[in-house]
Amino acid sequence: MSTHIGADPGQIAPTVLFPGDPLRAKWIAETFLDDATCYSQVRGMLGFTGTWNGTPVSVQGSGMGQPSMAIYANELFRDYDVQSLIRVGSCGALTEKVAIRDVVLASGACTDSSKNTHRFSGYDYAPVADFGLLRAAHDAAAEMDGVTTHVGLIFSSDSFYSPRPELMKAQVEHGVLAVEMEASALYTLAAQYGRRALAICTVSDHIVTGEETTAQEREQTFAAMVEIALRAGLSPHLA
Repeated sequence: MSTHIGADPGQIAPTVLFPGDPLRAKWIAETFLDDATCYSQVRGMLGFTGTWNGTPVSVQGSGMGQPSMAIYANELFRDYDVQSLIRVGSCGALTEKVAIRDVVLASGACTDSSKNTHRFSGYDYAPVADFGLLRAAHDAAAEMDGVTTHVGLIFSSDSFYSPRPELMKAQVEHGVLAVEMEASALYTLAAQYGRRALAICTVSDHIVTGEETTAQEREQTFAAMVEIALRAGLSPHLA
């Protein structure tokens, strides 16, 4: 067992869906996986393993924000030899190009976090998605009816309630589509371990229009991004 995940060796699949909310992890396991069993309840951060179309897959809650997510990502990569981590979470749209409930496939992640500043001694580092996962997710989404997807940059913020929201204007002017709180560190850790990572986010709130979804909708709906994540993560075309 690792420090924060109470799973024995072999209990976690090579491909892991990675929602922030542990109750979303439970919903995904119960809704999409066959024969799902709970392998961890440490600190209430639930983890499950089951099968999808006969292939083992796990779902692990990560908590909110890059520090919490990084704990679980490090242990999944290092201690359980996970090969692909696919974040399935919510995001806030920053531009009217993106609508509520649209799905954003994050090709790269900007951030205001200092984690990479410390890691790279002040140099800028560009955390990006694994191209194989990104391509597989894009192809999967294209085959699904009624799903509007966008591929582009997101912003991983360290603050849910930002004291300087006006600073996002420059990000939007340079192509950032939405804001969330985990992808930048996830992509960096995947690069460190030589593994695959992708953030797939459903727009739960719209910063421009003020539209929003309910807490229950964020926890128990957004099925399209889960379907995309499963198809992408278990794609036979991945090396």
